Amino acid sequence: MLGAMDSISGLDPEALNRARISRDPRFDGKFYIAVTSTGIYCRPICPSRYAKRSNVRFFGTPAAAEAAGFRPCLRCRPEAAPGTPAWLGTAAVVRRALRLINNGALDEDSVETLAGRLGIGARHLVRLFARHVGASPIAVAQTRRLHFAVCLLTETRLPITQIAMAAGFGSCRRFNDAFRRAYGRTPRELRRAGRRGGVGGGAEEVVLKLAYRPPYDWTHVRDFLAARAIPGVERVDERGYARTVACEGGHALICVRALSGEDALELRVTGAPPASLLQLASVARRAFDLAADPARIGVELATDPLIGPLVRERPGLRIPGAWDVFECAVRAVLGQQVSVAAGCTLVRRLVERAGMAIAGGTDGLTLLFPGPANLAGANLEGLGITGARQATLRALARAWLERGIDFGAAPEELAAAMAALPGIGPWTAQYVALRALGEPDALPTGDLVLRRMAAPPGRGSLTTRELDERSREWRPWRGYAVVHLWGAAAGAAAGAAARLRQVPSGRARVRRAA
Repeated sequence: MLGAMDSISGLDPEALNRARISRDPRFDGKFYIAVTSTGIYCRPICPSRYAKRSNVRFFGTPAAAEAAGFRPCLRCRPEAAPGTPAWLGTAAVVRRALRLINNGALDEDSVETLAGRLGIGARHLVRLFARHVGASPIAVAQTRRLHFAVCLLTETRLPITQIAMAAGFGSCRRFNDAFRRAYGRTPRELRRAGRRGGVGGGAEEVVLKLAYRPPYDWTHVRDFLAARAIPGVERVDERGYARTVACEGGHALICVRALSGEDALELRVTGAPPASLLQLASVARRAFDLAADPARIGVELATDPLIGPLVRERPGLRIPGAWDVFECAVRAVLGQQVSVAAGCTLVRRLVERAGMAIAGGTDGLTLLFPGPANLAGANLEGLGITGARQATLRALARAWLERGIDFGAAPEELAAAMAALPGIGPWTAQYVALRALGEPDALPTGDLVLRRMAAPPGRGSLTTRELDERSREWRPWRGYAVVHLWGAAAGAAAGAAARLRQVPSGRARVRRAA
């Protein structure tokens, strides 16, 4: 029995049962197994003994399993599974709602407010969640908070009072009550029951593991971010990706790196208040595309004659995200119709002029990217930014401050809202949707590299309309096709540069002149 849904991830009950028996890690996080005789639900990779088929139920999300009265397994830890690819098999409005909930929409606001942002009634939203998710929006939000609390209990040495605040509970009493209902024990009992004592570093440092489904091409993500790193704000090297982030009442430093021998990234946060930790972890999961299902994406793109060979060559490519939506929009405006290097130069000058210096910055991380309020009133003269783009940046900052743009809106609504601003076109809006929102089907059709790479042999490049038509075969994974084409272009450019360096200097000068 599937609970509230007829199928999960496109699999019927018998296919799910075969996946359960196989313990195939490719299904980790795509569905959950609940056992009626124990009242516990597990990940498909749980090493516990197989339960009788008659005692097994399947759920698409942890929230659905917990809403049905099952407790999380303390052996396989469902809270440590890779995130569910929320866009698979769900309605568009539910995808948007899940993204907003993951960004904290229900941490303070009500379901009615969330439904209003989506343009529907609260009762209809609850019905949609029951059909597509198997649990209510409130249950999804609470499961998210409780699972994060378990991660902090088992992976850090934070005091339980701070964990309650970090997980979005207003008081320890509320936290203890919710935890006891979900796990059948108190947070303190769980911590004492033999879980790890924590790996966090100093008093102000928290270290968490963020799981993903393999393969994961960390080198590609790291190199992509390194080519666009802003001095003072970001640092990318063999130690990983590090940056400054604004938090309530100050700032924090984060560092993300790949863990050798594990299907997980490590998130290290220093200086953040407990209340910011859940949001920072959620942003990291989105920015590094940890909920992606590379097997599913690969299968659906494999038949395309252009994208298929690229997917087979590099099956672990992910969408390299941007940490902050406003920051990504500003960088996209400055990067319009210029090279990556030229765009980075403009961004660096902007940050040096309008960014905020932080106290105690280390390793060259000494600046915060300017927020909307700083940018709206900044003097941008003398930075090499044209007057038209200065006006665009100020209009973007004002629209953000006045809530004229809802970055939780549907991609087409977001594109229309951004395109209404002076100097912003479809390319900028789609670029932001791809990198800052993690929209898997975003396609910046105006991108010159994409138009060139997608063109058939003998053609210089496609028009934007031709690229839009050509890309229909890539849906709903056009964003991943974009990343593969960008990667192929970068690889070709690097190969050409390497060959040029091997040519004797005289011949090199002739070739450059040609």
